[in-house]
Amino acid sequence: MSKELRHIVRIHGTDLDGSQKLGFALAKIKGVNINVANAIIKITNSDPDIRIGHINDEDVNKIEQVLKDPVKHGIPHWLLNYRREFQTGENTHLIGSDLVLRVKANIDFMKKIKTRKGIRHSLGLKVRGQRTKTTGRTGRVVGVKKKRIIAMKRAEKK
Repeated sequence: MSKELRHIVRIHGTDLDGSQKLGFALAKIKGVNINVANAIIKITNSDPDIRIGHINDEDVNKIEQVLKDPVKHGIPHWLLNYRREFQTGENTHLIGSDLVLRVKANIDFMKKIKTRKGIRHSLGLKVRGQRTKTTGRTGRVVGVKKKRIIAMKRAEKK
């Protein structure tokens, strides 16, 4: 463990704040949540209370190796973010720009084959069954026009 604090630690193409604890800093990587971060800490035998700026390069390399292939290092399949992919049927874990590109490709595929989710994505509507009567509105405001009603009442009194 190095004694000096590195203010920025780069792991898997992401700059992490060196003053944060290890688990919370790893959760800042796109595709890694706090549960996956805790599993990585347990697999690499790291101290969860240490600040990420205090870990040495050897520990950073261990963490990157686990991030590259988490299944090989013993992370259970139910913690992965891409389970039973419909093209290959494999369980994978995507991180960073790979995750962003895969999600975009899947949305484009749903639009192309005109599934319900794809149609709602293309129309800009809610996709997962949320209500749309009052939330998710864009454009003009829908509601009571109080100023116009008050002005009409005043005009009637005169």
